[in-house]
Amino acid sequence: MKIKYVIVLLCSFFSSFVAQSLNELSYGDEHSLDIATWNIEWFPKNDETTVNYVIEIINSLEFDILGIQELDDTTMFNEMLDSLNSYTSFYESSWFAGLAYIYRNDVVQVNDIYEIYTTAPFWNAFPRSPMIMDLNFAGERYFIINNHFKCCGDGVLDYDDDSDEENRRYTAMNLIKAYVDENLTGEKVVVLGDLNDDISEPHPNNVFQEILNDSNNYQFIDLPIAQGDSSEWSFPNWPSHLDHILVTNEIFDNINDFHVKTIKIDEYLEGGWNEYDQNISDHRPVAIKITSLPYFDINNDGYLNEDDLIDMLLLIFENGEETNSGDLNFDSKVDIFDLILLCEHL
Repeated sequence: MKIKYVIVLLCSFFSSFVAQSLNELSYGDEHSLDIATWNIEWFPKNDETTVNYVIEIINSLEFDILGIQELDDTTMFNEMLDSLNSYTSFYESSWFAGLAYIYRNDVVQVNDIYEIYTTAPFWNAFPRSPMIMDLNFAGERYFIINNHFKCCGDGVLDYDDDSDEENRRYTAMNLIKAYVDENLTGEKVVVLGDLNDDISEPHPNNVFQEILNDSNNYQFIDLPIAQGDSSEWSFPNWPSHLDHILVTNEIFDNINDFHVKTIKIDEYLEGGWNEYDQNISDHRPVAIKITSLPYFDINNDGYLNEDDLIDMLLLIFENGEETNSGDLNFDSKVDIFDLILLCEHL
């Protein structure tokens, strides 16, 4: 236990050297599928100022796929994409409602993008029709479902009132589940978005209860964030955690550890949350890293945890230049920089 405590202190020590500026933001890497959801609050919130911020943020974070909610000005969005040379976007729809994707066109092969539940009977549940991206990444096929559920409410789920905001979100979540169960059986599915409710809320007012009950097939990967300290939540103004990432068992049965976090961009701004809220958004992004374990599973036990940090330290102290194991940044040696990279994945 003492060794693990020292490891945690070391990781914190290394992190303290990171300058608090946007160009020091980082998340994505070449060994993982890096996906994020971001309610960007009616982009652009502060015109060209917002555009410039977002360009720098996306370039620094290097997401492979970013699901966006609340895109407003598509002309300025297209202008922004012109400055993001590695990225392509999609936002066209039968009735535009602010959902969009930004993705790395060099690593993500898009097979199709389409909407579901677009007809009038579903408009009450879905003010914005869910947008599905069918893609291939590193030889694997994935389906990403981007959503923006109905906001607001009184916190009480009224099963008998179709106009109740909680009821509308409850219905929307169960319709998403039904679609996946009926149409995407056996597929790797990621459901994400501003779902506008708390996944850790107790029954009977938890609008996600049917999903939570089916834990063999579905997992909210960000549930520990929702259950944890409010400083990690995605919507600080309330504060609450409203932006979620759900994955199916086809993903979590084959991955022992996920790296999921709320990206606190505001901490990299001199003006902190006030600067972020004024110029960028009132929501923080939430991201998931689906990692190929062989790169980071230093002891080859099928898990990514503190034991791998201990083995990494041993490799460094035992002359890491003579081994390929642990060389996470592929510079032909194992050193402190590989340890820092491993810390970032834990």
